[in-house]
Amino acid sequence: KEGFFPQNLRITASKLQDLRYGENPAQKGAFYLDLEAGRGTLGYARQLQGKELSYNNWMDMDAAWEIVKELDAPACVIIKHTNPCGAALGHTVLEAYERALASDPVSAFGGIIACNSLVDEETAKAIQGRFFEVIVAPGFSPAAKEILAAKTNLRLMEVSGEEGSSVTRGWKIRTVNGGFLVQEEDRGTTPLSEWQTVSVKQPTEEDLRQLEFVWKVCKHVKSNAIVVGKDYQILGVGAGQMNRVGSAQIALEQAGERVRDGYLASDAFFPFADSIELAHRFGIKAIVQPGGSIRDEEVIQAADKAGLILVTTGRRHFKH
Repeated sequence: KEGFFPQNLRITASKLQDLRYGENPAQKGAFYLDLEAGRGTLGYARQLQGKELSYNNWMDMDAAWEIVKELDAPACVIIKHTNPCGAALGHTVLEAYERALASDPVSAFGGIIACNSLVDEETAKAIQGRFFEVIVAPGFSPAAKEILAAKTNLRLMEVSGEEGSSVTRGWKIRTVNGGFLVQEEDRGTTPLSEWQTVSVKQPTEEDLRQLEFVWKVCKHVKSNAIVVGKDYQILGVGAGQMNRVGSAQIALEQAGERVRDGYLASDAFFPFADSIELAHRFGIKAIVQPGGSIRDEEVIQAADKAGLILVTTGRRHFKH
């Protein structure tokens, strides 16, 4: 019985381009187009200008596009080394970009931008004075293209917005020594209607929407992942640490005073109450996490003692 995955794995792909090199100059690299994917996927994006793409460009573009397509529009994400250093919503694309940049303007240098709405003239003018490698978006206005044409090395990637064209295989493949790992894509997040408030203090509808924003971004950060934010703007990211409180420390210290009365998301449960206590010291208002630790009760008690809102989703989002 094959189950969800076929007994024999066959992939139909065609080499789109040789890359300048792989992840490092000593490695060769190439990009293969998945011939079974929809034409609205990143692989079928149209390059409007700029020098040829690198292996790392493709990795970072994928990370940026995966986040921004889950967020409400207009939204903007800035990626470095496949982790978000900025992400925000705005009333306009310009506002979303400016708020994403303000998340961490130092780390944004040389990053990858993804927007889920058309990049217009005003946004292009704001981007023009800074160094970025790539901008990915559903489209660019004629005026925006004219402005950004002056940055000849900047790559503009236009992803088709045709309905139903963004279909992928539904699973991911990674190589290990002597084999392949295959898994389903980590699609979506637990809907708000299924979240559970486990603290005494209850969230408002606005609290839940703010938590949902940091939760969606946190899903795409390398584990152990902690993301903090406020007013639909990411203010601190703790990524890839070997212990959860270490990621919390990084995210909260990066945000500083800006995150007082803000929101924190954790991609997996808290094994101890230390991250809750740390979040309280930085003035965090509400926390979202999957739950499921043998010390959940200890964590809930710490949240209640601090007067924090604590919400569980029942779904983990590890990312390796």
